[in-house]
Amino acid sequence: MDKVLILDFGSQYTQLIARRIREANVYCEILPYATPFSEIVKRNPKGLVLSGGPQSVFEPESPHPDPAVYDFDGPLLGICYGMQLMAYKCGGRVEPAARREYGKAQLRRSGASCLLEGLPETMQVWMSHGDNIGALPPGFRVVAETSNAIAAVEYAERQRYGLQFHPEVVHTPLGKDVLHNFLYRICHCSGDWNVASFIEESVAAIRRRVGRQKTLCALSGGVDSSVAALLVHRAVGDHLTCVFIDNGVLRRNEFQDVLAMFRQHLHLNVIGVDASDRFLTRLAGVADPETKRKIIGEEFIRVVEDEAKKIGDVKFLVQGTLYPDVIESVSVKGPSAVIKSHHNVGGLPEEMHLSLVEPLRELFKDEVRQVGRELGLPDAFVRRHPFPGPGLAVRIIGEVEPAGLAILREADKIVEQEIRRAGFYDAVWQAFAVLLPVRSVGVMGDGRTYENVIAVRAVQSVDGMTADWAPLPHDLLEAISSRIVNEVRGVNRVVYDISSKPPSTIEWE
Repeated sequence: MDKVLILDFGSQYTQLIARRIREANVYCEILPYATPFSEIVKRNPKGLVLSGGPQSVFEPESPHPDPAVYDFDGPLLGICYGMQLMAYKCGGRVEPAARREYGKAQLRRSGASCLLEGLPETMQVWMSHGDNIGALPPGFRVVAETSNAIAAVEYAERQRYGLQFHPEVVHTPLGKDVLHNFLYRICHCSGDWNVASFIEESVAAIRRRVGRQKTLCALSGGVDSSVAALLVHRAVGDHLTCVFIDNGVLRRNEFQDVLAMFRQHLHLNVIGVDASDRFLTRLAGVADPETKRKIIGEEFIRVVEDEAKKIGDVKFLVQGTLYPDVIESVSVKGPSAVIKSHHNVGGLPEEMHLSLVEPLRELFKDEVRQVGRELGLPDAFVRRHPFPGPGLAVRIIGEVEPAGLAILREADKIVEQEIRRAGFYDAVWQAFAVLLPVRSVGVMGDGRTYENVIAVRAVQSVDGMTADWAPLPHDLLEAISSRIVNEVRGVNRVVYDISSKPPSTIEWE
């Protein structure tokens, strides 16, 4: 099977590159930027990609690969920081840009290029850089420019290619075509990787690691943990026991509904644990979002460990961790910036008595849904909107209190009901309510009120790494607002969030 490797220099979008490559049916792995070249060669890649990154190549602490990487006997593609790094190390000059580029730009081709073959003379691309190439290294030539910078370079004889823009993001509409050219015209990949092969490889890897040892899977009720459970169950069968924990911050009736769903439709061995008092006691008085996430992550593991002791001799814990969770929580492959902890990644305690099995850790949500369909997961499971591991605790801004939870549960249910009724549930990536830490003056029944404010959030996304706010119809927003104000006691105002990611995240905390 053909393989392309990515060296990660800390870009938040490194995994998007891998995702686009896998979409083109080519297997891809991400390695830390400092991976020894001997290890890279052992993997026999058809091509190497140098990712973007947040630093300048000439800064003293900037990340650099094993110097032997530049002598790789095969195609090498540098993206953003990766292009600047290749130019810098091959004898060119990189310098701070007179005019930085962040966002959409118009690219103009300025010469024949195998990398850009078949693409129009001008096209929209997405830029994110504060440095430019000031002078090309020997042998390289410019094949595309924007009004501010060199946008693409190549040294075809040595199979060296560079892109200043990001072909992996949706804001570069023809970016997939650029990567397709690299994979097929330049690397000559055969394109024999797909979801079925991922399942086959994952099941084999889980069997090798877990064998016949007892394993627990922590279910959340969402598609991620459901797919992880089915994947591990296919590998180890009855050696898997699933645990679904009521952490006190679930949606209305979620605990009962999810237990019934798993037992009746997926036929998994599921234990239900009501630990709501335990979690809420620890969350009392806590307002900081990072602290809330870490408390929930730690308590979650302790509850799972308690259940493992009851079963006896459990060695492994399965979680439905996805790559967006990883990249926002910790720097795993490269020197990425931490955005926020996720309860099942950066929120986990340092000491754990169970070894983690995270078979979906390198996948995005849409890829997980494809795997779920391939495994026979019912469509109602596959299409469920994402729900954060810390639950409603990160949708209450401030302290988590029973009264606030009751208000938010009712408001959130109304949002879901109205989105479904209007036929928009499958048209948006995620839609939910947030309880704000402010009160506002209102008038109800000719009397003054001073009550809570609910924010409604609905976004459109492909993979959760970037998102645009969803322009829901005004009559739908009116229906949501009217029902919340009239049916949820303690709320007199509803606002709609029109922030995109970036600069905002999808969840408020």
